[in-house]
Order: sequence, then C-alpha cells, then structure tokens
Amino acid sequence: MTDEQLARSVAQEAGALLRAICAKGDCEGKELGKRGDAEANTLILQRLRAERPGDFILSEEAADDRKRCSASRVWIVDPLDGTREYGEAREDWAVHIGLAIDGAPVAGAVALPAIGTVFTSDDPQPAFPPLPERPRMLVSRSRPPEIASKVAEALRAELVPMGSAGAKAMAVVRGEAEVYLHDGGQYEWDNCAPVAVALGAGLHVSRIDGSPLIYNCENPLLPDLLICRRELAEPILALVREYRA
Repeated sequence: MTDEQLARSVAQEAGALLRAICAKGDCEGKELGKRGDAEANTLILQRLRAERPGDFILSEEAADDRKRCSASRVWIVDPLDGTREYGEAREDWAVHIGLAIDGAPVAGAVALPAIGTVFTSDDPQPAFPPLPERPRMLVSRSRPPEIASKVAEALRAELVPMGSAGAKAMAVVRGEAEVYLHDGGQYEWDNCAPVAVALGAGLHVSRIDGSPLIYNCENPLLPDLLICRRELAEPILALVREYRA
C-alpha cells in the first residue's frame, strides 16, 4: 500500500466513524465534537502505527512526541477539522491525513465525509475552467482575516465564508472557488494534508509572503497560507506585500 493509498484508507475509515457517531444522535454540539475528536484520533493512530510502525505522528488530539523533530517521516493529522461545524451538523468539516518527509508535504488525503468524498495528493489533476470575472475567495466563518478583505476588494473578489480549512482548500481543488487566503491561527495539522492535495492538483500553495510551507517544526504553529489558481498567485502576493509594507 502506497502512502497515498494509506492516507485515503485511513481518512475514509475515520470519516465513516464520525458519520456513525453523528447518526447515533445521543449527543450534539460541543459534546458531539469532543467525542468525534477523541474516537477518530484513536482510530487514526492505531491504523498508522500498524501500517507504518517506524514513522512518527503529530496529531492535534494527541500528546506531541518531540522526538519527531529529528525524524524524516512524520504523519501530521487532524482527526476532525471543523469540530464546530461537525457539532452543528453542517457539511464543511473534514478529516486530514498528511505525510511530511524532510519537512515537505508529500502525500495526503482530505475526507469530506458529510458529502462522501475523499481527495488525495495523487488524484489526477483537474481541468480548471477559465477564471471568472470575480474570483471567489474562501475565508473563515468565525475569523475572516483583515488582509483577505483588503485583497478581495482590490481583486473585486467575492468573499465566501466556510468552515474547516480542509473544506475550503478542497473547494478550490473542486473548482468551486479560486482562492483560499488565511492569516492567523492555524497549526501544521490544519493544513498539511490540504496543502499536499492542493499541490497534487497543480494549484499554487505558499505562505502569504510567498515562502514555502515547512512541516515537522518544533513549534507546529503555521498561521498563514495561500492556496489559489496559479494565474492569481503573483497578483495576490504583490497585494499582500503592499498592504504589509
């Protein structure tokens, strides 16, 4: 089983578990999210440890073993990205299974269980339609960054609020939006798997200063990113530089 196949399989299993927990209907809201986080995390850790016993794992829902910092291969996972959306019975939540090798996001899967879809980094590259007159820019439902509003205004882009980072990134992969711009408040598990999938889809991916995203750092804080159609990357990065000057 390749790393991509393993990521897809684990993401699918965790997604099925989360949907089953939801279907039981014996809890809701924050309690449902807490239960989903814990049970999906247990499943993911068990699967990855069984299939790749020599690899390290960095999970949002598990204690951080800093020995990973000297390892080449580290799985970076978010068992339930969009816990709030999951607890509200929305569709925009995800499961992230990413693999970083020597700091690079080389393989990953993002499951969107509420719509029964899984994306992996080795999927065939999509054929994107021509850019619309007004690009669609995805931003956080709860904390849209100020820089995104400024860039959107300059580009005449439409701001589209959405939950989970994985859901937003996959909306760009699916051609439902052209830009996902985020600044502030993410960690490696929030974007490793989505970034791997977006790179595989041929999209531009970087920090908002244009530098690459590097994983398996001692401090897993990775607060900003840009995922967008390649045609829009340079104009957006130029605007960010202008507004941050």
